[in-house]
Amino acid sequence: MDPLAFASLAHARILLLPVGSIKRQSFEKWAAEIKSFDTVRLGDIPADTNEEKARFMPSPLAAGHLHLSYATHPLPDSLAPLSLFRPSDFPLGVIGVATCTQNDSLGSILGHFNAAMNDLFPADPTFPLARNCFVFEESDDNTNMNLGNTLPGLIVIPSMMGNKKIYIGTLLAELCSNILGGFATVVQALESPLGNEYLNAAMFPTMPSLSDMPKPIDPDTPLRSSLPPLPSYNSQPDLAATGATLRAKTPTPLSLKRVSSAGPGAPPSPYRHSSLPVKKRQIAIGAASTHGRLFKVLGDFFLLAGRTMDASVWYTEAIAMLKNPQDTVWHAAVLEGLATVQVIDAWSATQAGNALPDEKDPWADIADKLIQAIALYTKAPSVADGDTNSPFISYLYCRAVLRHTSLLYSIWSGKGWGPLAFASMLEYGLSSLPPALTQESSSSTSDGRLSFAALERLTSITGISRATIAATLTQAHGPWLLHLGTRERILVLEAMASVYGALGYRRKEAYILREVLGCIMDLIVCGREEAQAGAGRAGGTGLGIQGVNLGRDANRGAVGVRENDNTEGNQSVLRIVKYVCLVHGVDLETVKIVDTSRPVSGGELDTSAASEDASYELFGWPELQIGIVREAIAVAEALPDYPAVAQFSLSSLKSLHPVMSQGDQHHLYNTAARALATARRRGDTRSVAYWSGQPIISLEVQPLPLVRIPMEKPMSMLTQRRSDHVPILTGMTDPFLYNPRKLAAAQGQVMLVENEMFEIIVTLRNPYVFDLELSSMSLSTTGVKIESKPIPVIIPANSFHPVTVTAKPLEPGTLVLRGCVAQAPGGVAQEFVLPLSTDEEEQKQLRRRSTRECEVGRSKYSGLESRPWSKETKRGSQVVQATPKTVKYLQCKVVPEQPLLRIRRTSLTHGAVMLYNGETTTIRVTLENVSALPIDFLRLTFDDSTIAPAQQALAEGELPVFDTYETEYSLLHNPVFTWDSKRNPQEIQPGEKIVVTINCFGKVGCSSGALHISYSYVHRRQNTLSEPQDVFHTRQLSYPVLVTVYHMLECHSMDILSYAPDTVAELIAQAADNDTAGEARRALLNVADVAEWCIFSVDVRNTYGLPFEVTFERDQPDVEKASTTLLVPPGSMSRVVLPIKKFRLSEEQVSQPIPTLSDRQFVVTKSNLSSAEEQLQRELFWYREELFKYVRCSWKETGGSRSGHLSLRKQRMTHHMLKALRTDETRVDMSMYEVHEDEPDADPTLVECRGGRWLPKPNTFIYLRTRITNLSPTTLISTLDLTFEPAQHIIFEGVMSGIPLAKLEIGDSYEVEMPVTIVSSGRFELAAQVRRLAQPAGVVGRGQLTAVVEMFT
Repeated sequence: MDPLAFASLAHARILLLPVGSIKRQSFEKWAAEIKSFDTVRLGDIPADTNEEKARFMPSPLAAGHLHLSYATHPLPDSLAPLSLFRPSDFPLGVIGVATCTQNDSLGSILGHFNAAMNDLFPADPTFPLARNCFVFEESDDNTNMNLGNTLPGLIVIPSMMGNKKIYIGTLLAELCSNILGGFATVVQALESPLGNEYLNAAMFPTMPSLSDMPKPIDPDTPLRSSLPPLPSYNSQPDLAATGATLRAKTPTPLSLKRVSSAGPGAPPSPYRHSSLPVKKRQIAIGAASTHGRLFKVLGDFFLLAGRTMDASVWYTEAIAMLKNPQDTVWHAAVLEGLATVQVIDAWSATQAGNALPDEKDPWADIADKLIQAIALYTKAPSVADGDTNSPFISYLYCRAVLRHTSLLYSIWSGKGWGPLAFASMLEYGLSSLPPALTQESSSSTSDGRLSFAALERLTSITGISRATIAATLTQAHGPWLLHLGTRERILVLEAMASVYGALGYRRKEAYILREVLGCIMDLIVCGREEAQAGAGRAGGTGLGIQGVNLGRDANRGAVGVRENDNTEGNQSVLRIVKYVCLVHGVDLETVKIVDTSRPVSGGELDTSAASEDASYELFGWPELQIGIVREAIAVAEALPDYPAVAQFSLSSLKSLHPVMSQGDQHHLYNTAARALATARRRGDTRSVAYWSGQPIISLEVQPLPLVRIPMEKPMSMLTQRRSDHVPILTGMTDPFLYNPRKLAAAQGQVMLVENEMFEIIVTLRNPYVFDLELSSMSLSTTGVKIESKPIPVIIPANSFHPVTVTAKPLEPGTLVLRGCVAQAPGGVAQEFVLPLSTDEEEQKQLRRRSTRECEVGRSKYSGLESRPWSKETKRGSQVVQATPKTVKYLQCKVVPEQPLLRIRRTSLTHGAVMLYNGETTTIRVTLENVSALPIDFLRLTFDDSTIAPAQQALAEGELPVFDTYETEYSLLHNPVFTWDSKRNPQEIQPGEKIVVTINCFGKVGCSSGALHISYSYVHRRQNTLSEPQDVFHTRQLSYPVLVTVYHMLECHSMDILSYAPDTVAELIAQAADNDTAGEARRALLNVADVAEWCIFSVDVRNTYGLPFEVTFERDQPDVEKASTTLLVPPGSMSRVVLPIKKFRLSEEQVSQPIPTLSDRQFVVTKSNLSSAEEQLQRELFWYREELFKYVRCSWKETGGSRSGHLSLRKQRMTHHMLKALRTDETRVDMSMYEVHEDEPDADPTLVECRGGRWLPKPNTFIYLRTRITNLSPTTLISTLDLTFEPAQHIIFEGVMSGIPLAKLEIGDSYEVEMPVTIVSSGRFELAAQVRRLAQPAGVVGRGQLTAVVEMFT
C-alpha cells in the first residue's frame, strides 16, 4: 500500500529489513510474498493471554480487517516528534528477511538482525512494537542448527514446505498480535499522570522510554490504576472543579457493546469493562492536563487495530476536549481520523455485501471534515515553541491537503462512490495510478495517459471536475513548502506532480517536477559538500596514506585524488529532466547515448524520418525552452553525467537551432565537446551517436574516364560475323528505334573495375552557424569488399559541402552503396543510409506532403496536442497503413580486372585528313598495351558527322521509302571509315605494340569523325569448373579525326534511250567535232541487234579547279565488257554514252517491296499510292538497282595518282527509262516485203532499209510482216493490234485490232502478214502491240516500224 494513500491512518506499517548477506533478488522475491498480505482478518489474529496486552485484541469472531502497509526504509529522525501524534507513519513492526544455506548459522543471522535494529532505532524506542526475522532456506540441505530452534525472534521457513504463503500469513497474524499488545503497553504508560503530563507538555510530545516511566507505589496495583476509569462507549468526560478525576456518567444500554473491547479468555476486570466499579484515586500530578490528546491516541490505535467503532467513539470524545488553541492540530488530526473511519466502514460494507446508502454525494461529510482539518492546520500557532513546530505543522497541513485531494481523486478515477474508489483510497496513493485509470487503454494516448475525452467522461460521471481536484491540490503549494524538510518536500511535490499528470495537466506537472529536481539537486550538492568537508577533516590532499614520510622536503607536491562518482539514481533524475523538457516541446533524446563497450551496429535512418527531420516543426516559446534546456544541462553537470550533458546540449541544438542565437549555438556546441572530452578522460564507456540529423544530401559515383569505362557485351558477339549486324543502323542487337528498358538498365547501374580507384561525391549539409567538424567519414557498403580510408571533414557554416571519397574494389561482384558512416569528435560512428529515390516514391512523398498541408488548416490542436510528435498520431494521413516497400540503394557492378590500351602514334598530321569525293586513303594507328593483362579481343567501330543526321531522319520516319533506302545504303555501303579485321592482329601481349590500318573514304558532307577501338581480355583462365560467363567487358579508346572532303564531280540527267536511228545519229553528231571521240563513240554504239539494246547516258560536271578523267564501265552478264573514258575540264559538263543490253527481271523479284537494309521495327507506310502505282514504283527501284550493278563509274586526277569512285545513287529512273531498259515478254519484229509487178509469182523481197528506216515505193503492194516471239517463261495466248500513222494514206486488207495469234510456247514464234499500199509520200509510223487474251490492258510486247516514202526519186 502507498504511504500517501487516503486511508494511511489505518495502515499498520511494517518495515521489511534485509538481513545478512541476502541477495537483492532473493530479498525482493520474499518481500513480494510478504507484501501480498495487505489485510489480515481480525478473526485470524491470535489472542494474547496477558491481560494487560489484550486491550486492543479483537474477539475471535470479530468482523473486520487490519490493514498493513510495508516499507523498506524507516522514517527519518527529524519526524520523531510525531511518533505519538501520527503513529501510522512509523514502523509498528519489523520483519527481517534472510536466507540460509547449510553453512550458515542461525545465531549469526540473529546477530545481524539485532545489529541492524540497533543501528536503525535507538535503545528501547516507542516504535516498533514488534519484530521478527524470517529465515528462508534456499536448499533442501539441513541448516546449521547449532543454537537449536529456541532462538527468540527468529523463524526458519524450510524450503521443503509446500505452501509457504499460508505459513507467512500465520506469522504475520502473530506479528499483528504483538503489535496490538504493544499498543496496550503504550496506552498504559500514557494513562498515568506522568504519561498524560508528557502527552500535554508540548504540541508534539515525545514519550521517554517505557523503562524510564515510574512504577506504581503499590506493586499489587496495576499501572493503569493511577488514572480513573475511562468513559464508556457513549459517555463524555466530566472534569470536576476540585480535581482531575474522571467520573463516568450512567451507562446506557449501548454500553453492553463494550464487551468487544475485552480480550479473549480474560476475566472481567476494571480495565476491560467500564461499567464495573473502579477504584478511584485522587491525582495530584497533571491536574491541569486534559485527556483529549489521550483519547485521540486511543482512537488512532483502535483505527490501526481495525476496530473502527471504538476508534470513532474515542475520536468523538477527543473532539469535545480539544478546544485549547494548543490542541488545534490535534483537533485537525482527529477530524482526519474520523474521515478515515468513514471510508473504512464504507469499504467494509462493500466487502460484506451490504448496499451503500443512496445519497447524492455520500462523500460530502468526509470532504467537510477534511476541509475543516485543513483550516485548523492553518490556524495552528506555529511559533508556540520557538518556531520548532513549523516543519511539523506544514507537513501535517500538506498531508491533509493531499488526503483531501486523494478523496476527490479516488472518487473521480473510480467513477463514483463505490468499490473502485474505496480500493483506490485504501491501496493506492497519489504517486501511483489506480487500476481504473490503467484499464482505459482504448482511450489512452501513446504515452499511457488518458485522452481528453476520457478525462471529461470521468468528470461527467462523478460530477467532480478536474479543476476542483487541481484547486484542492494547489493549497499545498506555497509558503508551506518552505518549512518542510527536503525529504518531506520531495514527497509532497512528487504526489502533486503525479496528480497533475493523471488529471492531464502536463504543464503543471512539469512545473512541479522542476521544483522536485531543485530539491534533489540541493541534496546532492549538500551531500557532496559534506563529503568534501569530511574528507578535508580526515587530512589534506594526497593518496590518503597516513604515517608515511615522503622525504625531507617540506614542500611536498599534492596528488589530486578523484573519488569514484556514485551514479545510482542518476538515470531517474535525468528521466525527469527529459520529461519536463518534452512537455515544453524539446526532445532531449533526439540524440541517442551509445555504450561503446558493446559492439553496436550502425544505426539506420528511415527516408521518411530523414525527410521529417529536414522540416522539423517547432513548438512552444523559444525563450522558455532555452531556459529549461539550460536547467537540464546544469542538472546533468551537477550529478555529474557528462554523456548526458553532451546529449542534452546536442539534442537541444538539433531541435532549437532555428530559433537560437549564434552565441547559444556556439555555447551548446562547445559544452558538448567539453563534456565528451571529460567523459572520455574519466573512462566513461558511453558516448553520443551522431547528432546533426541526416548529413547526407546526395551520393554520386563519379564516372570513370572514358578510356577506363567497361562496357558489357554478350558472348554471342564473338561468334557473329561482321555482316550479321550493322551497328550504324541497328544499334547492335536491339531492333527497336526506342527501347526504354535498355535505357533504364544503362542508367541504373554503374560499372567499376576491380583493383582500380573510383571516386564518390558525397554532398553534406551543415544548418548551423558554426563549422561542423567530422572526425571521420567513410563509405557504408555491402557486397564487394572495398579499400577506403576514413577522412576528416569540416563542413562550413550554413552551407552544402561536397566531399570526394576515393575507394578501390578488391573483387568482382555487386557493390551496394548504402550511404556513409559519420563520426563527430568524441561521438560514436553512425551509419546514414540514402536509398534511391524512385519516381514512385517521390510521388508518394509529394502526396503525403500535400495531405499534411491540407490537414494543417483543417484540424485544431489544443495544449500539448500541438507538439509535432503528438500531432503525428492524430493525422488522417497516418491512418492508412503504408505497404511495406523494398528499399533500394545505389548499386555498382564491379567487373574483373581489365587490360588498358593506349594510342601510341598515328599516321595523320594533327589528326586531320583531306580527300576528294569518293577517294579512299589509309590511316595507320599504333596501339600499345600498358597493362599486365593480355588483350585477345580487338574491334574497331567508327563514327562520322554524316551518321547522326541520317539516323535522326530514319528515326523520325518521315522519309519516303526510296529515300529511306538510299539513306541506309549510304550508311551501310559507303561508310567513311572501314577496316579489315582479318588483316589486322587481334591479340596484344602486355607491353606489346601493334599497327592497325584503317581505310578512310571521302564522302561529301563529312566534316569530322572518330575511331573507337574496343578491346578486352575475354578468354581468362578460370580457377574452378564453374560455368562460363554469358558476357564479357570491353574498354574503348576514341581518336577524333578532322575530315575535309572536296566536292568536284557531279552526275546529272541520267537517261536510257531506245536504239532509234535518230537517237544514234544525234549522239554521233555530238562527238563529230572530235574525230577520235566520234570514232570511239561510233564503235561503242555499234551493236549487233539494236532491238536488244538501249543507250545509257548521263551528264558529268566538274565543279573543281582541276580536270578529271571519268571512266564508265559496263559489266553485264553474257555481254562483253565495255568502257568509255572522257576528260571533264574544270567548270564544264560532258555527256557519257554507254550501250546497255536490255534485260528483264522475274515477277517474284519486282513484286517484292523496297527493302530496308537495317533490322528496324516495321514502320507503316504513309503513302496514298494505288496498287498499280506501288507496283510501278517497285519495278523502277529494282531495275535501277540492277542497272547500277552493271554500270560503274570511277575518276582519276589528270596528271596525278589520286583516284576514286563516282556515285550514281542520286539519279532517278523514270517510266520511260524503264520501258527502254526492260525487255518485253514478247518480241515483235516488223518488216516490209514487196512483190515486183513483172514477176508476180516470185517470192517477195525485203524492202530496202537504211539507217533504221524502211524505204517502200508508193502505190505498190507491200506485205507488212509482223513476227511475234514468246520470251516469257510461260505459254502465251494473245492477240495483235496494229496502228498506222497517218492512217488515211495507207490502204490495207483485213482488220487491225484483235488479230488472233496461235498459242505460243516458250521460245515459239508466229508471223502475221498484212498487204498494205501507201498512196502518198511522207513519213509513216507503223506500230504493233501484243496483248494477252481477255486482258485489254495486258500489253506483253510492242513493235514499231518507220517508213519513208518518196513520190519522186
